Amino acid sequence: MLQTVWVSSPRSWALQESTSQRQGKRRCWKCRLVRTIIRHPCRRHAPKRSRKERMLRKIQICLCFCFVSGILYEISLLSSCVFSYLPMAQHYLTPEQVLNLGKSIIFLETTERLEPPPLVSCSVESAARIYQDRPIILFMRGLTNETALDMNTSYAAFSLLSSMKNVFIFPLQMETVFQETPLLQWYNQVVPEQEKNWVHVSSDASRLALIWKYGGIYMDTDVISIRPIPQHSFLAAQKSRFSSNGIFGFPARHKFIWDCMENFVLKYNGNIWGNQGPFLMTRMLKTLCNLTDFQGTEDHSCQNISFLNPQRFYPIPYPAWSRYYQVWDKSPSFNHSYALHLWNFMNRNRKVVVAGSNTLAEKLYKTYCPTTYEDLIQNAKHRDLPGPED
Repeated sequence: MLQTVWVSSPRSWALQESTSQRQGKRRCWKCRLVRTIIRHPCRRHAPKRSRKERMLRKIQICLCFCFVSGILYEISLLSSCVFSYLPMAQHYLTPEQVLNLGKSIIFLETTERLEPPPLVSCSVESAARIYQDRPIILFMRGLTNETALDMNTSYAAFSLLSSMKNVFIFPLQMETVFQETPLLQWYNQVVPEQEKNWVHVSSDASRLALIWKYGGIYMDTDVISIRPIPQHSFLAAQKSRFSSNGIFGFPARHKFIWDCMENFVLKYNGNIWGNQGPFLMTRMLKTLCNLTDFQGTEDHSCQNISFLNPQRFYPIPYPAWSRYYQVWDKSPSFNHSYALHLWNFMNRNRKVVVAGSNTLAEKLYKTYCPTTYEDLIQNAKHRDLPGPED
């Protein structure tokens, strides 16, 4: 407990009782000296001193109240109930404060764009709905600390996402992220303008550093969550014997992620797409495990790392990515899946969700990110409204 202590001088206040008359005279002399200096009679200062004590006690109570309130606030941040009270406070929390809550779901936007497209918005919203007791963080490269983005911003997606109690949007400051990791030296030497796949490479590096430092789950911004992932240390198989890096989760300071960062630097080649991403995860997993083909919907496990069946996130493989934007006679149930990767890299934004199209992607939007879908409908209506010249 915080206390205020007054320490007095032995020449003024440390008067000891004595039966000696000489000591008594000396004491009275000291009392007269003190009375002369501070106008306090030695034997008659008790009432005023009591008022001072009462004042000090009030100050102590106020300080203790502030101290205890701070402790209770910190404790509340560690509990899931924090998200019931954060719509205002979340704008004042730093990335470290939120990440230190643990078990974050992390998304990255390493382009400079400031308006998340509907698929990004859907990915973040679906995660926020599925993981209501966990922080959902979107880091954006184009965002700066000076950029004011709140619920009143002109960017519709920010208004939508910032209204969700467990969603946080922060600037992506790579130099800070890479501190105390093997990636910092690489980052200081690399020249982004000369990198062929810088958007992807910088994202591959950032996700490793963030998960190693803080733990949690990383997801690409084209992943729609449909149910919670039960595993804590896992990689997602894109196909048999091949790992994705679009979804993975580990506790903080996990050795596998540290080894991945070291290999990232050791075998860096930015000209080969995926060399620092899925190929990195696959080659590092192979150093630990003898990878075999999956049978049915079983998961594999090696060195306490779960290697999850392709059905968990990739029930529609990348050669068939366009099926998400087709009309199905009977929509699949995805009963064995935790989330769905919509392969936006293959799509390159050519196909989008259109309201009323009845495609599989539209049905996913309706079910797992209904607010994004409603915004999509409203935007479509505004586009269809006749202008003044019509």
